[in-house]
Amino acid sequence: MSDKDQLKDSQYDGIQEYDNDLPKWWVGTFIITVLFGFGYWLYFYTFGGPGQVAKYEKAYQAHQEKYTSQNNAGDINDDVIVAMVDSVSDLESGKTIFTQNCVACHAANGGGGIGPNLTDKYWIHDDSPRGVFETVQNGVVEKGMLAWKGILTTQQMQQVSAYVVSLKNTNVEGGKEPQGDLVE
Repeated sequence: MSDKDQLKDSQYDGIQEYDNDLPKWWVGTFIITVLFGFGYWLYFYTFGGPGQVAKYEKAYQAHQEKYTSQNNAGDINDDVIVAMVDSVSDLESGKTIFTQNCVACHAANGGGGIGPNLTDKYWIHDDSPRGVFETVQNGVVEKGMLAWKGILTTQQMQQVSAYVVSLKNTNVEGGKEPQGDLVE
């Protein structure tokens, strides 16, 4: 036995323990942990450093501002969408968006499938350009139509709405039977 290995005089259930110093690395780690904890307490609780909640709220606010600027439909009216119907580039973009997202329910020609026929004179929801935009934006959950707000930008929703408005009264061959109210 070395000088380092000293047995304590006390024992418990016949078990004796050595009276050794803790390893230096363990003591150093403990001291660093205590100093870190003290610094953390000073920074966040005494001097009011940004906590997790503040960081979350800041990130959430930035997201909301971005989301609101992308999907602010407050200035959308019939004239904006009708002007897009007359724009070849907007109409082509709307057709592309329609082809990528809407054909599963409304068919490639807009004649209807699971969803209603968009080419006849019968409309289930508001047939005005603004009404079509709101239907695209908010969807119709009861009927299974997805709300595209948050998936498409405001401009993309305007373009696809303009394309749908351009389909109205084209009466494609093989279209689904009329649904909704007759709109003249």
